[in-house]
Amino acid sequence: MLNIGFAGAHRTGKTTLAAMVAHHLNLPLVATRITDLFTQQHVKPDQPFTFATRLAIQNHLLAATLPKWEIMSTGFVTDRTPIDFMAYTLADIQGHTQVNFAELEDYLTRCFQATDRLFTHLIIVQPGIPLVYESGKAALNQSYLEHLNFLIQGLCQDERLHCCSTFKLDRQILNFEHRLQNVLDHLNK
Repeated sequence: MLNIGFAGAHRTGKTTLAAMVAHHLNLPLVATRITDLFTQQHVKPDQPFTFATRLAIQNHLLAATLPKWEIMSTGFVTDRTPIDFMAYTLADIQGHTQVNFAELEDYLTRCFQATDRLFTHLIIVQPGIPLVYESGKAALNQSYLEHLNFLIQGLCQDERLHCCSTFKLDRQILNFEHRLQNVLDHLNK
């Protein structure tokens, strides 16, 4: 069974590529709808908020998404993973950020466990495609996208991750048909 998760910063083409792979493999696409969750929590993703709010949102996101992945008994493709969730959480921590480390560690542990349990393949999609502004979407800050990219790559190398095959899509490949072929070549190995 193939349970394929696309990991990467926002605005990298994860959802588009995940949909293409799902269609090609005739697998269901589980789209995560991050913006919808932020709206339900009355938080705007393009506005600053506290780390406590970030961790609460991420906990809601994990709780809302896990059942969607868990019910898929014949395999699936999804446009985000718990790896993404961890990266966004960690990206908000700076030198002055007040963090309840026990709560953070519990969240990270649950994310690693969910990834190990639910995924056979992780595909890292790096920044590279042209950025296009959309109202209400997260920031188009290239440095922030790179920060998330490096966090995601690091999390995929963490010794707490035991699950699966990890493939990093070359950032120079911008054409979606070429991206699709690279992912399919990896999956066929």
